[in-house]
Amino acid sequence: MISLRQIAKKVGVSPASVSFVLNGRHQEMRISPKLTEKIKRIAKKEGYHPNQAAITLRTGKSKIIGLVVDTISGSFFAALASIIESEVEKFGFKVIYCSTGNSMKKGKDLIRMLYQHQLDGYLIIPTEGMNRDIQLLMDRKKPLVLMDSYFAGTKAPYVMVNNMSGTSMGMNYLVEKGYKRIAFVCNNLKLIQMKDRIKGYRKTLEENNIKVDDHLICTTRFSDSKETITSQISELITATKPDAIMFAANYLGVCGLDSIRSLGLSIPNDIGVVCFDDHELFRFYNPAITSVQQPVEEIAKTAVNMLMAQLGVIEHVELKHAQLQPTLIERYSA
Repeated sequence: MISLRQIAKKVGVSPASVSFVLNGRHQEMRISPKLTEKIKRIAKKEGYHPNQAAITLRTGKSKIIGLVVDTISGSFFAALASIIESEVEKFGFKVIYCSTGNSMKKGKDLIRMLYQHQLDGYLIIPTEGMNRDIQLLMDRKKPLVLMDSYFAGTKAPYVMVNNMSGTSMGMNYLVEKGYKRIAFVCNNLKLIQMKDRIKGYRKTLEENNIKVDDHLICTTRFSDSKETITSQISELITATKPDAIMFAANYLGVCGLDSIRSLGLSIPNDIGVVCFDDHELFRFYNPAITSVQQPVEEIAKTAVNMLMAQLGVIEHVELKHAQLQPTLIERYSA
């Protein structure tokens, strides 16, 4: 690859002049438009790319944001990542993607790896046990925003949906439809969002004078395969005979639809269904599945703005913690 010094030799100017042009300082340094155009033309023709490591060392800024999510294949996380990438580009930043798979060890390793690359800031969907690593970044004055969850006791800024409110929306919808024996399928992650969804389920039943039956709650392991989760849901339905079921995450809802189909049950004639977090499949399923939709675009834009404020790119944003409201998308499954 051609160097800045080689470009200077081809043009017949000093390396400093080439540097000023390629860094957008040609007007400030009073370099003529004709010479500016010639330098840019040769740099483009020769395929010149600036040394990012050298720029970072010189300026102390990498113009790169680290984005750590659960899994890039999940519809919610994929949509979130896509919007974040578009938003940070508006401010002249690039994104490095990483996914933890909700593994504590992988999450910790990724945070350490990103820190070594001297990124300007972090947008993180945290996993269990990552609180010390988050605190360490904060102690080192690294700009960051947590998304989808947070850790009690840390002062890290965060953006997430109101999970209790969203679960209550789905549960109240089922109760208003006349369902009484409502099962709930969640996972075993000890993170605030899942804890709040379970609280929302229990609280809504109590508010509607419906006794909470723990036998109707199925707690799956996040690490289990789709086949194992599908089997667990089938066992729940067979053993407890619920008249409706709410799934605490869209991947659980997808497994649940397989279970219901395998048992030969009809939605909503035999069992009503609502899922927390929408999924493209739910719109095209027959019947289409009612869901609690997270405001993905609002989450992404709010998190980016909070981070850019910490970086001094935009005016200070007073907001430190944002809890956004979900929306009930009523379809035909209940």
